[in-house]
Formats: sequence, structure tokens, C-alpha cells
Amino acid sequence: MIRAVISDFGGVLTTPLVRSFLAYQEHSGISIGDLGQAMARMTEESGAHPLYELECGRLSEREFISGIERALGGGRKLDGFSEKYFEHLDRNEPMIDCMRRLRDRGLRMAMLTNNVREWEPLWRAKLPEIDEIFEVVVDSAFVGMRKPAPEIYELTLSRLGDVAASECVFIDDTDVNCHAAESLGMVAVHFVDAAQAIPAIEAAVSGQ
Repeated sequence: MIRAVISDFGGVLTTPLVRSFLAYQEHSGISIGDLGQAMARMTEESGAHPLYELECGRLSEREFISGIERALGGGRKLDGFSEKYFEHLDRNEPMIDCMRRLRDRGLRMAMLTNNVREWEPLWRAKLPEIDEIFEVVVDSAFVGMRKPAPEIYELTLSRLGDVAASECVFIDDTDVNCHAAESLGMVAVHFVDAAQAIPAIEAAVSGQ
């Protein structure tokens, strides 16, 4: 029997993240490919992927951006990145409504997000009812680990209390995060869009 739902934030309860990255690319002239190459150079230099370090709270946003700017070279700056990113990140109302209905049916509700410490006020502003819908919110930047590490799923379960992995439906737009949840015994729904995901969630909750 399914007793709990664990949902991702960005790309599930919001519009696709790639839309925000593309908006910043158009705004700045710095391509997603350039950003990827800059992060690869930083990884080679430090031995740690800068995005993962950012999402685990071991790099500040300022340190991350400064490192990317150095790796990009040519005096290129990431001015206004977070502002432009969130300007083009919108709520996914059908999915938010789905989460609210599941809560009203008595399911335990948790959000598990890989995120940036300094961005918490920005993403919470997109979903001011977050604490009404979700009794547990686990943000990677505040717990020092990120999906798909099994420890962050286990932490989420421990904060829910007496819920086993096999009693959870996990929803995420990233395949590897879904596979990690399944390896722990959860039922995973790989989010593509609301029209696909909502029936899949309902079927999983109903045990179909």
C-alpha cells in the first residue's frame, strides 16, 4: 500500500528547467555548451563537479559563479543569472493541484530537491503553499548531499517517520534519480509532462 508521495521541485512542479537556461543563453550570449565546458574545466582542476558542490552547499553561489567566469575566460560574466533563470521558471499548476489532492486524501507528502542555498527564497516564492502541501522538505544544499545518492532518499524517509521505501511513490524529471529511488524499493514515476505523470501517479497510489 502506498502511504507517501515524494516529489521533486524544479521541472516537476515548475516548467522545464531547460527553458530557463535557454532564456539566460539568449540574454547573455553564453551558450549552455559553453557553461558545460567551463564546468568540465573546473572539475578537472578541482576533482569535484562544481554544480554538485553548489547543490551540496559546499560552494556558495558567488564562488560557483566566479569559478565559471574564470573558466569561461574572455571577461565573460554571469550577470543576473538567478534573476533571469527564475523569471522564466513558472508554476506547473496541474501538478501542484495533483499534490494538493493527494495530501487531502491523507497521503504523507514530501519534497526532495537538488537546489542552491541562496536560491531558497526564490524557489519558495514560486510555491508559497509549499509548507501547506508538504510536511517534509529536503533541500540538498542544506543537508550536504544530493540526488541520486541513496542517503538523501533515506534522510527523506527518516523525516517522514514510519514510512517504508516500498510505501512511497517518487516523482522526478531525471531518469537517474528515478532509478536510485527504485533501487531502494520505491515506485518511481519519471515525469515527462503533467498529462503523462498524473495518471501514472494515480495508478501507483491506487496500486494498479
